[in-house]
Amino acid sequence: MTREKAAKGKDKKILVIVESPAKAKTIEKYLGPNYSVKASMGHLIDLPKSRMAIDVAHDFEPEYITVRGRAKLLKELQGDAKKAGTVLLASDNDREGEAIAWHLRNAITAKTRKVPIQRISFNEITPAAIRDAVDHPSAIDEAKVNAQKARRVLDRLVGYNLSPLLWKKVKNGLSAGRVQSVALRLICEREKEVESFIPEEYWTLEADFKVGKAAFTAQLVSWQGAKPDLKNEAAVKAIIDQVVNADCFVSDVRETDKTVKARPPFTTSQLQQTAANRLGFTSKKTMQVAQQLYEGVNTGSSRVGLITYMRTDSVRISQAALEEVRAWIGENYPKDLPPQAVQYAVGKKSQDAHEAIRPTYTAYTPDSVKEYLSRDQLRLYTIIWERFVSSQMNPARTRTVSTDIAAGEGIFRIAGTKIIDKGFYRVMKLLSSKEEKGSAYPSLKKGDPVAVDKFYPEQHFTQGPARYTDASIIKTLEEKGIGRPSTYAPIISVLLDRYYVTRSNKQLVPTLLGRMICDMLVEYFPHVVDAAFTASMETKLDEVEESQIRWPDMIREFYDPFKDQVEEVGKTLESFKGALDEPTDYVCEKCGKPMVKKLGRFGFFLACSGFPECRNTKSIPLAKCPRCGGDIVVRKTRGRGKEFYGCTNYPECDFISHFKPLNQDCPKCGQFMVEKYDKKNGYHKACINPDCDYLHSPDDEEPFTEEEQESGE
Repeated sequence: MTREKAAKGKDKKILVIVESPAKAKTIEKYLGPNYSVKASMGHLIDLPKSRMAIDVAHDFEPEYITVRGRAKLLKELQGDAKKAGTVLLASDNDREGEAIAWHLRNAITAKTRKVPIQRISFNEITPAAIRDAVDHPSAIDEAKVNAQKARRVLDRLVGYNLSPLLWKKVKNGLSAGRVQSVALRLICEREKEVESFIPEEYWTLEADFKVGKAAFTAQLVSWQGAKPDLKNEAAVKAIIDQVVNADCFVSDVRETDKTVKARPPFTTSQLQQTAANRLGFTSKKTMQVAQQLYEGVNTGSSRVGLITYMRTDSVRISQAALEEVRAWIGENYPKDLPPQAVQYAVGKKSQDAHEAIRPTYTAYTPDSVKEYLSRDQLRLYTIIWERFVSSQMNPARTRTVSTDIAAGEGIFRIAGTKIIDKGFYRVMKLLSSKEEKGSAYPSLKKGDPVAVDKFYPEQHFTQGPARYTDASIIKTLEEKGIGRPSTYAPIISVLLDRYYVTRSNKQLVPTLLGRMICDMLVEYFPHVVDAAFTASMETKLDEVEESQIRWPDMIREFYDPFKDQVEEVGKTLESFKGALDEPTDYVCEKCGKPMVKKLGRFGFFLACSGFPECRNTKSIPLAKCPRCGGDIVVRKTRGRGKEFYGCTNYPECDFISHFKPLNQDCPKCGQFMVEKYDKKNGYHKACINPDCDYLHSPDDEEPFTEEEQESGE
């Protein structure tokens, strides 16, 4: 049945079923009174949570049920379908969306076989795209459904076999996921690198030079014909002593022109990485806001989806979109329009099922829609719009001028860059780069005499590997072929929800519990947490979607050896439960019984051995107080809940630290080491003793007020 027939009013209404109410509201405005648009609110039919529900003996057939609490909605949709002339299933155009459509078709057919049911899909929610989709319905893609089914079954088999093992051997309530466990391993391995890194001291030297009234600052880049090796302050002072009275002149001036090409439009992973780095968004937040922009927002008199589908690994752009953006650039920036559309290569691992993420209408500039969007919506839309439009503009051209100053046996250098042709930078605001903003440099020529005015020696410490952030873990997962556009954000969310990982200054830090789970999985199930193996499973799921292999065969190949390993480990692995409760020398101040070290959701703590009669618990001492010898424990202010580390002998001893004590003593003075963080140096180790110079850096945090100290819990 076509849209034109329905418009004549001779037939029953056409029922369109989408996933979300927001999308339903947008699409209903486009289709008119002869259509009824309803939302399924995601999956209505799925595997039960209470049992595995996979028939291992019969090709791993899943046992589906109506999701708890969704029976009423499913019944309503079945009733609406009975009254309709045709049902169009319009869930998202990906594996999950195809599975939702497949389940809905089966549920509706079970109640009425008379109503025709067809599938429609679209990449953007605009009037033209929706009408075109309605005019060209298709059958459900069974291969895509099989790929989703295979992933669901695979994850269920791993989770429902490993989780009970963790309950039995480690702690009740734990769980292990197939892809999440690989991400957890990456985060834990990086944490080991961070902890084992030993910083080394080094120095840099800058100097102010004057030419007449003009002044500029240059950095020492060469000493006695080699790269400066400034390991300590004495080495720097020795150079200053030689340079301070030396004749200084411009020894070289070099100009270098560079062509800067625009980057391709966003894929899902690139959008999440850029939103994390530029806007400070978590991956979950990025996808939530992108979903709102995709499903539609009110823009005055109309409602429109502002961006195309946000789960994609392709940089491909439709011909119609290319023509539209080139027309817009030609009208607004004609000098920056290339003769031909810019083509970007699609990656080898890309499925290329969807276009890149782009604005649905180039004419909807960020300025033109900002009054209709929330702050977060506007910022995300802006970077999507800027990235897309700039990708079809001419490259920019920059000129870098490097000026070398000879000073005794040293060379000091200053370099500055300026834009000589803005090109695609003309549309960049939120995504503008340091290159675009440029940097100043003095106008000097070779041979000009200059005078040294002042020196700026600065101490640094080498930085170890950075902990993963949302952006960097997604980049790593993508590079290793682990996960797909729809799974990057959920992978991180699951690790955080299970408290295997926490966020600290936007960095992902494994908890003690997470590290324990990871160590066990690496030792006993190395293939499950192996990145290459997990990537190969992703490839096989793609082959299922392309109808190259049968999904039960790929599951069987994995499951039989995996199940044998689970049974073997279950028999041979000693329980960790007893080992986790460590006796201590601490005595319960409430009942006098010894206290035991236990592992909870948030890490280790002390609990009274008299439980359940005595329920006393407290934090584990992290270090000895350098003032009175008491214990340093975690405390929090009542007002802001700000965490700090204080002495248990407070108020007699008011020692506090903003920084977490490490299980490491200073080799110079014997006081404890702490982990510090600042924007300039990132994470680094330092001695807590202000009079000790071992890796010491000034405490740059604001001290607690006396009132906050007294309210510490």
